[in-house]
Amino acid sequence: MITDELIEAIEDSKYYIIVFSKNYASSSWCLEELVKIMECQTLDEHTAYPVFYDVEPTEVRKQTGAVGDAFEKHKEEKAARKWREALKEASDLAGFELKSIANGHEAKFIQKIVEEISLELRFINSSIDGNLIGMETRVNKIVSSLEPGVNDVRMIGIWGMGGAGKTTLARAIFDQISVQFEGESFIENVREVSKASLAGLKELQKQVLSDVLKDKNIEVSSVSGGKSMMPRRMRGRKVLVVLDDVDHKDQLEALVGDCNWFKPGSRIIITTRDEQVLVAHRVSLIHNVTLLSQAEASCLFSRYAFGRENPIQGYKELSGKLLQYAHGLPLTIKVLGSFLCAQSESYWIDAIERLKTIPLTATMDRLEISFDGLEKEYKEIFLDVACVLKGWWKEKAIRALESRGFHAEVGLRVLEQKSLITISESGSLGMHDHLEEMGKNIVRRLHPDEPNKHSRLWIDEEIEDILANDLGTEATKCLYLESPGFSVEIAVKGLAKMKDLRFIHIDLVEDYYFKSDIVQLLEFDKVSQYLPSSLRFMRWHGFPSLSLPNTFLGENLVGLDMDESNIVQLWEDGDEKVLHKLRFLTIRYSKLRTFDLRLAPNLERLTIYGCYDFVEIHMSVESVKLEHLDLSYSKLTNLHLGNTPNLKNLILDGCDNLVELQMPAESPKLKEVDLSHSKLKSLRLGNTPNLETLIFKNCKDLVELQMPAESPKLEEVNLSYSKLTNLHLGNTPNLKTLKLECCYHLVEFQMPLEHLDLFLINLHFRNNLNLRTLVLQGCNDLVEFQIRAESLKLTRNTELLKGVGRLSYLEKLIIRCCEFSGGLPKSIFELKYLKYFHLLDCTIDLPEELGHLKCLEELDITGTIISHLPQSIFQLKGLRIIGFKITLELCGLTPVKLTSDIGVSESTSSNQNELEAQSTGPNDFAKFWERNCVHLRTLITLKFSVVSSYKSGASVSKVLNQATRVSRGRLLTCCCRLKGSKKSICCCYRLRVPRNRSAAVLNLLLSVDQKGSKKISFGSLGFDQRRFQEDQLWVFRVSIKTERWVFGFRSEFQQGFRSLVFGQRENYTKSTRLLQRVFKRF
Repeated sequence: MITDELIEAIEDSKYYIIVFSKNYASSSWCLEELVKIMECQTLDEHTAYPVFYDVEPTEVRKQTGAVGDAFEKHKEEKAARKWREALKEASDLAGFELKSIANGHEAKFIQKIVEEISLELRFINSSIDGNLIGMETRVNKIVSSLEPGVNDVRMIGIWGMGGAGKTTLARAIFDQISVQFEGESFIENVREVSKASLAGLKELQKQVLSDVLKDKNIEVSSVSGGKSMMPRRMRGRKVLVVLDDVDHKDQLEALVGDCNWFKPGSRIIITTRDEQVLVAHRVSLIHNVTLLSQAEASCLFSRYAFGRENPIQGYKELSGKLLQYAHGLPLTIKVLGSFLCAQSESYWIDAIERLKTIPLTATMDRLEISFDGLEKEYKEIFLDVACVLKGWWKEKAIRALESRGFHAEVGLRVLEQKSLITISESGSLGMHDHLEEMGKNIVRRLHPDEPNKHSRLWIDEEIEDILANDLGTEATKCLYLESPGFSVEIAVKGLAKMKDLRFIHIDLVEDYYFKSDIVQLLEFDKVSQYLPSSLRFMRWHGFPSLSLPNTFLGENLVGLDMDESNIVQLWEDGDEKVLHKLRFLTIRYSKLRTFDLRLAPNLERLTIYGCYDFVEIHMSVESVKLEHLDLSYSKLTNLHLGNTPNLKNLILDGCDNLVELQMPAESPKLKEVDLSHSKLKSLRLGNTPNLETLIFKNCKDLVELQMPAESPKLEEVNLSYSKLTNLHLGNTPNLKTLKLECCYHLVEFQMPLEHLDLFLINLHFRNNLNLRTLVLQGCNDLVEFQIRAESLKLTRNTELLKGVGRLSYLEKLIIRCCEFSGGLPKSIFELKYLKYFHLLDCTIDLPEELGHLKCLEELDITGTIISHLPQSIFQLKGLRIIGFKITLELCGLTPVKLTSDIGVSESTSSNQNELEAQSTGPNDFAKFWERNCVHLRTLITLKFSVVSSYKSGASVSKVLNQATRVSRGRLLTCCCRLKGSKKSICCCYRLRVPRNRSAAVLNLLLSVDQKGSKKISFGSLGFDQRRFQEDQLWVFRVSIKTERWVFGFRSEFQQGFRSLVFGQRENYTKSTRLLQRVFKRF
């Protein structure tokens, strides 16, 4: 009988992989397991997949052939009847047959199984999370109509009212099926983006191409150019494209054209509020999004209001009344639930009473209940976002709101928690259209016919009328005007009566690139009276004057943003005012020449970008609040930073006249330094403990760089095209990218890599003609390496080899633990000076081109799986082959008689000796793993054996008789493969620790050789991962005389191992199956 734990594991599993082999039916354990699996298979939540390895389904179904011979060994007729029925049921299921898939190629067969199961798992783990109530049925309905497996091009529309969940539904479908396509793109807010500017559609075309082709450098010249470019570039890929919130046929014509644009199998999903848009584009499949049913609405509301699926006691009737007003609209339900969460019963009753006065058809009015529940400051923030800040980057919006005197970070977080705004992954502020319109209606309704009395103005026509007719009032707090061609003089004169104006955004020029040339210059005395001193944030693109007006006091100004303006200096000569409250200053692509930081003592961010006339900045002795300094593309010649203890970003990119930079001795918070294209000759960085990025690209005069001894957080260094002769990076344990391309003068490079915990590092050393010596150790995860070198070691990375032929003088090449599905890269055989070629622990077919390596003296194939030996290598005189005999034996190849010119050796190094010595005891195990697992923290090896027979019920824990612990002080990130001696069963348990440390996988490898017939199987033995120490690796070697004891021993071993690791009293509620029989080629 199978154990209770195994029964529980089977019941808890959703998928079963049953591998039928010739000897499967000989094991009563396996057959009992199969009976239980078939019982669970009848339930909807369980699925079984039979795998027919070296038998046919008919043999399993009828118990004939080798299966029948194995089955005849069982004597108990009662048990045999249920086993026969289970075998018959399993063989009738859809599964996988080795001989009919991939022409019997085992590796491809395994890959097919993995792909199928992975697809099922992705479906289960799609984005349909717990809060998307009622979505699964809707998703399945649309996916069914999409038919991803059908080889045609299909466009479908998702149509419904705002707030009904169209975007959420499209996103869930996209997340579920995108894995089946060769390219995918999800374009949000098509309506808004396409209308935001003349280039909106062009930018959307660029985004689709970039997403599908995975190329961020794609450029689209125009919308018409994009229409011809998109079908040409995408026709070769099966793609999935989602266009969200489309409101005009032109958008579809520009972005998805017709079906001829795409490769058969592609799918296009379009969401819109306007069904006519879909009809006009001949979209035949249109799904109308239905609102939530009463049960779904109740569940969704309860999730947001109570954090559970049902109302808590005493609130069921109140919830029902609220849901009557929601009418199944998901947006309304979520907003109301968030608003009433954790509120008292009396608060709910009051809210319901207020809802009775709101018409059922007025969704926006219903949403206002959430607005009414906000504190006064959060209401103001909400109205600012709704009227002027929607679509702004969060960082910029926070600066504008803080300039207005609000606690912006907290306020935005509160609004997001109340479902009143959204913040995208890229960081832009969003708001549902209903909520945006609600906010604007709140501003309008006090004086619906008198916009000059509104607190916020955002409609261009209304603003133009107010300014042109001098109708401004003190009621206006915010003004947002983008009206190309509108008179600058009228605009500035019309501000005179807006005495309490706090926020202003004005952009009157059509083309940013030519603003400075076409803006009319106004005299100071004509402008002075029109900038209210109440201003806290001014963003004026194309500001018309040479300086701020002399009558503008600016005592309340916190944020100032002037792009493409005529401003030459902040104040007119002799009239310099200190702006004590100014915290944010941005002037880009303007005519600014100088700036005195002493006039803004509390400045936190200073950006003077692309001001090509800018030649001088006066730094204060202390700028204690300055965090961000960007003076890129200016004509600065020198910069003395002074005391800037809070500086985080120093960006001087493109300052091609900069010859001197004095850094403070201490920059404790500095994270980023970019001095690309400067003329600096030397630089001493000082103490920068938090530095993460250091960019000196194209600093062609740089000859000396003094780095700090310790840069513990440094991740990226780019010193390409410099004149450095030597470089000592110091201790940089977190370095991920190092670029030293075309450093023609570099002779010496020192970098202590042995202490690095590298996961990903890019090294670029192209065209360093004088660099002859470079030693890099401990870089097992190197992903990109370009260098002229005499020797090269590569581990587990085949992509590096594609260009290895360019290393003309390479003499030694070591490749370890790599699998080459397409064979060795041809570039390797261009290495005419290669003498030593080591292929260690790889899987590869050695090609005949190996004979082209005429200088080859040593070929090491230890541990490598090959299918044959190329005849050409036997023509290489003086060649020494290492690992020759053991490789032939391991791979089952016919012994080869070598010529007298070929030498044979089975070992070359201490590493190999240690590998061969692994069976002698735990100490040798420890040596082997310590050398090959450089990040290993703890190693425990246990040796035990059952030498004669195995008796059921024996205590395996008694034979766990020896342990050795080796400390390494680092997390396990890599390990090598163990090979067992051939006439035993060798078990290797390996605990992998993922980078997120959220899960662990315990693998079991069984290698069996019985009577000369090798049988290899691979599976997993799971334990409660929450109770397992994730920083340990356990290695076991088990010697058992014959294979028939395996299944009985396995259960006892599991119990013994648990007792050893967790203690006898532990109670485990879950365990994965003992063995998933998925075959793997050793």
